[in-house]
Amino acid sequence: MKSVFLIYLFATSLFAGFLDINSFHADFKQIVTNEDNKTLVYTGMLQAKKPQSALWLYKNPIQKSIYIQENRVIVIEPELEQVIIKNIPDNFDFFHILHNAKQINQSTYIATISSKEYTIHLTKGIISSINYSDDFGNSVQILFSKQAQNIKIQDSLFQPIIPSEYDIIQ
Repeated sequence: MKSVFLIYLFATSLFAGFLDINSFHADFKQIVTNEDNKTLVYTGMLQAKKPQSALWLYKNPIQKSIYIQENRVIVIEPELEQVIIKNIPDNFDFFHILHNAKQINQSTYIATISSKEYTIHLTKGIISSINYSDDFGNSVQILFSKQAQNIKIQDSLFQPIIPSEYDIIQ
């Protein structure tokens, strides 16, 4: 009986830690697989902070920065010397997905946002991957490494610096 109680406490603490994330920092590997089973792999770094800020820095095979701020996304693509600014729904952010996740088993959660299903996997209570299908029917798997939760992240990190010579597409 005592061991059952300890397992319950351990599982509860994992779930509580998952819900109590205020910031998240990690390296990532994003694997995109199309319907023909062809794969494209991106690597980079993610920093996210509540309530609704995120910065995805893609390093390979191309460099680009994706800033998510409240109801908009800003994509800076240095190789194209362009910036794309797009409005997004209120519920499209890293923390909204986490907050709406329902536990499936000890290490798997599923969140459904705007009819899109996100599967979140934890390893020792820390997010290790997120899987979903994108709007083009591709299977997307994001694997996280060197994760850090609830660390201090400066708000200024989420303010893009757009070179004046870049084209801006809205």
